Amino acid sequence: MPKQNRLLIGILTLGVFGILNTEMGIIGLLPSIAERFEVSVSQAGWLVSAFALAVALSGPILPLLLSGIDRKKVMLLVLGVFVLGNMVAVFTSSFWVALAARVIPAFFHPVYCSLALTVAAASVRKEEAPRAVAKVFIGVSAGMVVGVPIASFIASAVSLQMALAFFAAVNILVFIATALFVPSLPVVERVAYGEQLSILRKSLTWLSVAAIIFINSAIFGVYSYLAEYLKTVTHMPANWISILLFVFGAANMIGNVIAGKLLAKQAMKFVFLFPFALGAVYILLFFTGQLSWPMAIITLVWGILAGIGANMNQYLMMSAAPKAPDFANGLFLTSANLGVTVGAPVGGLFIAQMGTPYVVLVGILSLVFGFVTIVARNSRILAGRQLSR
Repeated sequence: MPKQNRLLIGILTLGVFGILNTEMGIIGLLPSIAERFEVSVSQAGWLVSAFALAVALSGPILPLLLSGIDRKKVMLLVLGVFVLGNMVAVFTSSFWVALAARVIPAFFHPVYCSLALTVAAASVRKEEAPRAVAKVFIGVSAGMVVGVPIASFIASAVSLQMALAFFAAVNILVFIATALFVPSLPVVERVAYGEQLSILRKSLTWLSVAAIIFINSAIFGVYSYLAEYLKTVTHMPANWISILLFVFGAANMIGNVIAGKLLAKQAMKFVFLFPFALGAVYILLFFTGQLSWPMAIITLVWGILAGIGANMNQYLMMSAAPKAPDFANGLFLTSANLGVTVGAPVGGLFIAQMGTPYVVLVGILSLVFGFVTIVARNSRILAGRQLSR
């Protein structure tokens, strides 16, 4: 890969980290935010849920509307909005202003992430695209997992304002790097809105959406309660729970690298095997999750598979609609968020009705539905190939 392309992908990876860090890093700050703005923790939770809702709503829309504009200009616009929102959150004394300062940038979240995936794939040869995308996903994983403890540490060691300023600092750094080192990226072949929207008429698109929802539900329906599982089932002390959460995050990044290689070589075989691999992990989790060392190993393997799953989901959508990459990536982001939205509450329902160990059932059931959808999707691909002959 040329040096210029490596620098571009590095900036995109850091940019995605900054965006996801802004989204997820706030989770560890909710008690401090509730105290600062004199609201309940549940009210402070709107800073998380409203952000996610805005992402889900804008995912298919804004990437499509901005798909014809120079990609560098769009990325600078999004980063500028995030910097401004972050800075307002640092200095405001109003909870509602802080909420608006998060929700407005959230609408632009899918735009940057979609562009980052599209530009990374387009910057290399077609056969190297999965590896380039996998590198960008390292920023996604780091933003989702590493941002929370970093922000929490800064808030406890210095202040809440400095933790919020950390979000702004990352985005400012990426804004400067993009302005200085990313070349102009005009859209060479602009795809008409109608042509991009036409992918919604394809059954393959909707089968891909369903598969992504089920796979992400399988991952996050269980992962959302990992800390609770480690506390109540494995009976681990708090410090060990923190360590294993870091292990999961680091393993997630390793999974991104592995996925890039697997998807570049034997994509469909790998897609078929994934539900069985993750399902085996959940079965082991159910029967050995009360034992500390087996649980540590399971968490490591689980984290790797979760990182692989994120890349696989993006591949499913992009391979279904390669001629509309921006819109397809927007659909991917919305589908992935819907998977989390469905999986997490269903997992909580299993815990409430049957107990914490049975949270694995939401993962296993989602994997069953996901596999059925993947089989249907593959059958549709084979039927399309036969018709084209």
